[in-house]
Amino acid sequence: MLPQYERLSDAEVSDAGGLRRSNVRIRFGKLAVATVMLPVTGFLFCVVWSLLYNFEQANATHCLVYNFLPSLSAAIGNYQPQRFVWQFSVLLHAPFRYAIAFLYKNHHLSLLARKHRKEWAYLACMLNIVELSSLVGLSLWTSSNSYEIHKFCFSAFVICSILYMQLVEVINRLTRAEEMLTLAERKSLRFKRRLFLVNVASIVFAVYFFVRHNNHCEPGIYSLFALSEYVFVYSNIGFHMTAYWDFINANVYFHWRTGIHFSSV
Repeated sequence: MLPQYERLSDAEVSDAGGLRRSNVRIRFGKLAVATVMLPVTGFLFCVVWSLLYNFEQANATHCLVYNFLPSLSAAIGNYQPQRFVWQFSVLLHAPFRYAIAFLYKNHHLSLLARKHRKEWAYLACMLNIVELSSLVGLSLWTSSNSYEIHKFCFSAFVICSILYMQLVEVINRLTRAEEMLTLAERKSLRFKRRLFLVNVASIVFAVYFFVRHNNHCEPGIYSLFALSEYVFVYSNIGFHMTAYWDFINANVYFHWRTGIHFSSV
């Protein structure tokens, strides 16, 4: 069942047969932090382990020049235990991310109701889901064993993530006045704008360093491409982490019959 966002009164929550007795309740913020730490620590582990135990292989390129950082694909998919750790962290955090995508859909629908542009909320949700599904795909089909699938998923991930960030920016700019926002909402929008700019800049730098490496085979340039990929990954994670402030007062209820519910109580 898809997650629902609902405002519940204290009486409803404390009722003898109500949510408190039949549900497991977790603060949204705690679950958001735990969720985001999975890919953050998983990716960091993959890079560090590759540097310590697979340095020569992970940094090898077609022109055999010196590099000091492995690419994203090499770090997460070419060796064990890195591949297992990354796949585990992505698959474990994905269900909650899908739930958040539908939560944001409802949130954006409420913002866009007066503008009569509800289709934007559905488009943002679709981009969010495709982005996450592409992340799952490029994690399961690695560049070493399924290069074409990995390449397709990576391209879809990059394109959909940038379009999603841009559309969220447009929705918020169109529907929310700065002076009417809470402190948490202002912080969320401020970080969204900054992380979106960092994300786009990292892709531009990644393309530049990749082309330069292929054309000139200079030492260290491929590692700068890899560093740009790292910035892209972490700025993307940071952008999604702003949900912490968007739903800072929410609780998450896990009900054995009705599924996942989000409440402002």
